[in-house]
Amino acid sequence: MFDKYQKLISENPEGYWFRRKLYGWGWTPVKWQGWAVTFGYVAILVALGLSVDSSSSNKEVVDLFILPFIILTALFVRILYKKGESPRWQWGDNNKNEE
Repeated sequence: MFDKYQKLISENPEGYWFRRKLYGWGWTPVKWQGWAVTFGYVAILVALGLSVDSSSSNKEVVDLFILPFIILTALFVRILYKKGESPRWQWGDNNKNEE
């Protein structure tokens, strides 16, 4: 399995930051820029999650977590579409030569 992902990473002549997943629908980061964007997205979400606690009012939860979460996720998906292959459902390497 690791060999398949290694091949996916090494065969990237277009320079995509994110390649189509081998199994399922979506993307996987393949260049350092893709990993940086993904880690940045997760780090900001964790920071947003830590900004609210059980004593936060509903308005604070919406203002400090839910709205930024929606905006950040929309921005992340936009980056995925712009810097990645077009997603589609697939199961395995459809480009392999059948012998």
